[in-house]
Amino acid sequence: MVRHLDTANSLPTSQSSWLELSSKCEIIQAGVDEVGRGALFGPVVAAAVILPNNALPQLVAAGINDSKKLSVLRRKQLFAQIIACSDWKIGYASTAEIDQLNILQASLLAMKRAVLKLSVQPDICLIDGNQLVKGLPMPQKTIIKGDSISIAIAAASIVAKVWRDDLILRLATKYPMYDLAQNKGYGSRRHLLALQEYGASRLHRKSFSPCQVKLQLELKFD
Repeated sequence: MVRHLDTANSLPTSQSSWLELSSKCEIIQAGVDEVGRGALFGPVVAAAVILPNNALPQLVAAGINDSKKLSVLRRKQLFAQIIACSDWKIGYASTAEIDQLNILQASLLAMKRAVLKLSVQPDICLIDGNQLVKGLPMPQKTIIKGDSISIAIAAASIVAKVWRDDLILRLATKYPMYDLAQNKGYGSRRHLLALQEYGASRLHRKSFSPCQVKLQLELKFD
């Protein structure tokens, strides 16, 4: 039977030092995080990252942090550094799966897909948040605000963010009216106004209330 570590044992968010540098743990740990839960457009994307121990000091020196606290330039620099030294994989859940399952379950599905793609099976997965991922064949530990506590989770948040942003930028050329290049699929004022004027495209999340306007936009390139 797969053993899961209870969410009650999650590390406190007040811990000041990085988890991996405050312990002498020799087991293989995968950091897992997702991005795009609150977006109105596009998939929810997760990354799973296994970092070698010798890369940790360099990443800390480079300023690794929760992706939301980094500039676009710093995220891209760290992304290149992370993928050059780690085993990393992306998993995602489509807008159709989000509408079918709900955003929480779709996010967990994206996390599961990312972990199962890893070339090396980790001894444990460090999951950002307080929700265990069903169906993983290894123990898990949930860590609230884990992207500010675990270097591996912070790395996963950066990889997932940069990968998803690049995807949305490519899609922005196909759906120019929604200002996706600026809002990355989130509900900015211009995005909401465009939904009112044009309706939702096929890549909008129809289960999200701001997308339930007019009839679905039938674009010639859909």
